[in-house]
Parts: sequence; C-alpha cells; structure tokens
Amino acid sequence: MMMSRLVEPGDVDACHLVREYSALRLVDRLRKSRGGTSKLADWAERLDSTDLEAIVERAARVGARYVCPGDAEWPDRLDDLSSVSEATADRRGGVPFGLWVRGAVGLADCCNQSVAIVGARAATAYGEHVAGDLAAECGHNGHAVVSGGAYGIDAAAHRGALAGAGRSVAVVAGGIDRLYPAGNTRLLERLAEAGCIVAEAAPGCTPTRSRFLVRNRLIAALSLGVVVVEAALRSGSLNTARWARDLNRHVMGIPGPVTSSASAGVHELLRQPETVLVTDAGEVLEQVSPLGARPATVKCGTTSVRDGLDVRSRRVLDAVPVYDAASTRSIATTAGLQHSDVEPRLDELCRSGLVVRDDAGWRLASVL
Repeated sequence: MMMSRLVEPGDVDACHLVREYSALRLVDRLRKSRGGTSKLADWAERLDSTDLEAIVERAARVGARYVCPGDAEWPDRLDDLSSVSEATADRRGGVPFGLWVRGAVGLADCCNQSVAIVGARAATAYGEHVAGDLAAECGHNGHAVVSGGAYGIDAAAHRGALAGAGRSVAVVAGGIDRLYPAGNTRLLERLAEAGCIVAEAAPGCTPTRSRFLVRNRLIAALSLGVVVVEAALRSGSLNTARWARDLNRHVMGIPGPVTSSASAGVHELLRQPETVLVTDAGEVLEQVSPLGARPATVKCGTTSVRDGLDVRSRRVLDAVPVYDAASTRSIATTAGLQHSDVEPRLDELCRSGLVVRDDAGWRLASVL
C-alpha cells in the first residue's frame, strides 16, 4: 500500500527494486536515505509526509481494497507487463505493485473475459452510438467492458455495458476515492455496483496527465483486445492501442468518415498490419475468442429471386423488354440462345413472378 503513494504509477525502476528486494525492504531503506537528487531521495522525502493510516481510512470510506500479485483477485494477465518496457524518458511501465479496487465483483472474475473500448473524449454522436452498441452487445455476450471512465467514448462504453446487463471496469488515473471527471461520478458509482473501479495510485492522489497515460497499459493488459472507436492523430487512445500491440493483445479499430478529424488517428491505426477493422460486436467477439469459436456473421447485400437463376436464365431475363412486350423468338435472338431453350425458361421465369405474358408477348413484371 505504501509504495502506491511513494512512487509514481508505472515507475520501472521501482518495479525492479521491489521485485529484487521486496517492498518492505525498500521502504526500510528509504527511511535511512536522506539527501541527494536520486529517485530514492525523492521517495524518501515523500515517505516523511505519507500517513498510511490516513490512506487506509480513505480507502475504507469508499469500500476499496488493495489487491497484490498472488492474491486470488489478481488478474494474471497483468503479469504480461513484466516483459514490456515503455521506451520513454521516464520509463513508465511494468507490473503494478498492487491495485486499489472498488466494487462488488472480484477483479479477476470481472476481467476473465474482457474487451477494452476506448476513444476520444470529444466524441461525435456517431462515435458514442457505436461505442454504446458495441459495449452493450459485448456485455450481453458475457464479456466485461474495460475503459477509462472519461467523457466521450469511455462513458458511452461503460453505459452500453450496463445497458446490456454486463460488467464494466473503469481504470482511473487518480485515487480510488477521487472519481474523475466529476460529471461521471454517478456513472462510476454504478460501475462499482456492477463491476469494478481500479486505481494504481493511492487514495487521495490527483489525476495528472502522466498518470492518464500510464494507466493505459492497465486497460490494455486487463483485456483480450482493444477497440479504438474514435481517436484524433494525437489521442491517448492510440497509446492504449500501442500497449495492446506490445502485449500481443488484439488491436481493432472502428472506421469513421475520412473527412472526420475525430477518426483520423483510427484510420492511421488501421493502416498498420496488426490492426483489424471491425464494424460490430460480432466481429470484435470473433477476434477475442478462440479461433473458430465465435465466427462473425458474414455480411451480404439484399438478395432477390434473380440471384438464384442459372447463367442462361439470366441471359433470357436480361433480354426481356421492360415495357413493350416481345415474342419468344425475338427474346431468343437478343439473348443469343436457341428458341427451344428460351421458351421453357420464360415459362419458369413467369412462374417465379419475374416476367408476365400477354397477347403481345413477354415483358418484365412490374416488381422489377
């Protein structure tokens, strides 16, 4: 618990030290470290101002618990982060020391079958509609929806999952007791009743830009795949997609209008070979399910009686005039077929309702 307050989420150096020495020994060393400009000195100074009892009290106030690797509630997928390091200046990444969890459902159970749906905060009506429909259908089919609890696509995905009577997980950037943004407080409280709220930072911590980015790795790691619904060219959702790619998760994108700046980042993502274009929940579930377990419905256009005709019957039908009736022989000449073959085919087309016959000859039925 103490480490979630002393170090910034995703600090790879801290992750290595905890794995090598244990959190208890590291905290003991920090109590003896003073001065200097190293990270240890930074953490030691924060240790002096950290009140563990106050942190525990804050968590208890909202019914939160701390889950560590090895606990029954710990999702094993998070351990995949140990093999991925983000090559940024401050080296954010790694497996978290633990997670603060708030909700009636166990985190591991909630994320056993899960799909992340992320996208722009400044979403369009199209994006919110698609995200909500995807989430509702995924939830209805037993897949929890993971997102970040933000405005726009995140909120639409969470609402959709709840509407589909499914579970949803919100990974927040601040403390578990500081639901952000404030406008989504009621939504996040509902998520705690039907899923989980997850935070890596200690209770009381404020959400910052860097914490938003580093929590994206958790969204990707907790899921079987990530769907980006809308994202501009510099969207944080693309960062989540990159984490998903590095973790060997499925990366999927929903296309939008080519003129929409809200979808420009998704379109760039779709140009990458590891990204799969999806248009509905069936295609998403096909990607995240074992091969062949849940094939998506094959889409096709509207069919007609004409589609069932053989090649020669289609040639006869094409030769039948629309308005002015023609004789059987005239139709045979136009179709380039024998008169003896055309006559029975016209009779069959008549029985199918495609052509009609009157005193003047044959013409197309009005339905065509």
